[in-house]
Amino acid sequence: MKTQFRVRYKETDRMGIVYHSNYIVWFDVGRTELLRSLGFDYRHLEEIGLMLPVVEVNVKYKSPSYYDDLIEIEASILEVSRVKVKFGYKVYRGGTLLAEGYTVHGFTDNNLKPIALNKFNKEIYELFLKNIVSNLEDKG
Repeated sequence: MKTQFRVRYKETDRMGIVYHSNYIVWFDVGRTELLRSLGFDYRHLEEIGLMLPVVEVNVKYKSPSYYDDLIEIEASILEVSRVKVKFGYKVYRGGTLLAEGYTVHGFTDNNLKPIALNKFNKEIYELFLKNIVSNLEDKG
């Protein structure tokens, strides 16, 4: 799933470069749109009592991004188990890879108690499994 937007001025540092933590926020944007493209969103997940807290984040920075750059985030599901899901991300400006990484999320109930997704909601579990992408393709 691909999502595009422009870098906002507030996302840059004194050097005019996008501040590193914003890439993690952008990962969230990509993940949210990926889930929406699969037919549900975070609001629906929370309404049925499924939470996806982040348990791990990884980012590799390749090239800087600047104010008003048109950014594209490519998000995919890399791995799924009964208790967690790993999403992958690549951030591009045109054909230039700016950053890549992943987030790992546990499956919990509303009280953040770990759950087995295959038992809690088999439909969502199978949808995640069906949409695993082994690798995000490089554009550059």
